[in-house]
Amino acid sequence: MSRLATSYLLTCAAIGVAGGVLLWGATSLSTVLFAVAGPISAGLAGIWLLPAVVALRLLERPLAGILVGLISGLVVFPYLFTNLWWAFFAELPFLIVLYRFWKTWQYFAGATFVALIYPVLAAVSFNLWEMTLPVQIGLFALTLASCLGGTWLGIIIADRLKAAGVAKLARRRPKSVVAPDA
Repeated sequence: MSRLATSYLLTCAAIGVAGGVLLWGATSLSTVLFAVAGPISAGLAGIWLLPAVVALRLLERPLAGILVGLISGLVVFPYLFTNLWWAFFAELPFLIVLYRFWKTWQYFAGATFVALIYPVLAAVSFNLWEMTLPVQIGLFALTLASCLGGTWLGIIIADRLKAAGVAKLARRRPKSVVAPDA
C-alpha cells in the first residue's frame, strides 16, 4: 500500500511541478495581455485547467486534480489559490458523482462550467458590464474555447502518458470481479 501511495504522490508532484513551470509563463503572458487587451487574456484560461486534467485522466483517483493544483500553486506561490480554484473545477464533475465513474464528458463538463462562470466572477476586472454585447459574447466564447482546448490537450497528454506506461502503479485499479466457486 505504501508503494502505491508513494507512486501516487510522486506522480502528482511531477505533474504539479511541470504544470507550475508552464503556469509561470502563462501568468506572465496573461498579465501582459490583460494590460494591453484585457478580454484577450481569457484565451489563456484553459492552461490553468491543464495540470489538473492530466492528473485526473492519468490517475483516475479522487483529489488528484486538487493535489496537483496545490503543488503547481506552490511552484508559482503568489497564485496558489488561483491554481486551486481552477483545479477544483476540473475535479468537480467527478466529486459530484463521488468518483464512481470517470467518463471523458465529465472533463468537458467541468471545463464548460468554469468557462461560463469565470467571466462573470471576473466581470469587474474585465469591466464586462461596460462592454458591448458582441464583445461580451466574444469573451465568453474565447473563454469557453480556451477551457475546452486546455481540457482536450490535457486528455491527449494523459492518454499518451498512459499508453507509454507512465504511472502504472499510481493509477486507480478497478475492482476485480471474483468468479464464484463452481
